[in-house]
Amino acid sequence: MAEDREESLEKRRAQLEAELATRRVEAGKEEAIEASAEASRKGYAQAMKLSSEFISAIVVGAVLGYLFDRFVGTTPWGLIVLLLLGFCAGVLNVLRAAGRVAKPDPTEHRNGGK
Repeated sequence: MAEDREESLEKRRAQLEAELATRRVEAGKEEAIEASAEASRKGYAQAMKLSSEFISAIVVGAVLGYLFDRFVGTTPWGLIVLLLLGFCAGVLNVLRAAGRVAKPDPTEHRNGGK
């Protein structure tokens, strides 16, 4: 009777180990899927940030150019110039945010560029 009990305990332990192994494999797959989804979400967030910075710089340049033209009367040159400056500022902001262009060092300005 003791042998039957030990055999049944061994069978039960072997079944539990097999079940734990399958659940560990499933958990590993779920973690890999979640990591992939997290990377995708970070990519979308970065893309939204970069596109909004670019578009907002262009819009600000256009609005300032329009207002400049309205008050000074230089139509359409103020709008054209400030729209182009806004475009350049937007490209520079995107390149800085993406890490392609270094941000200006504030200590270099204080030391006179030396």
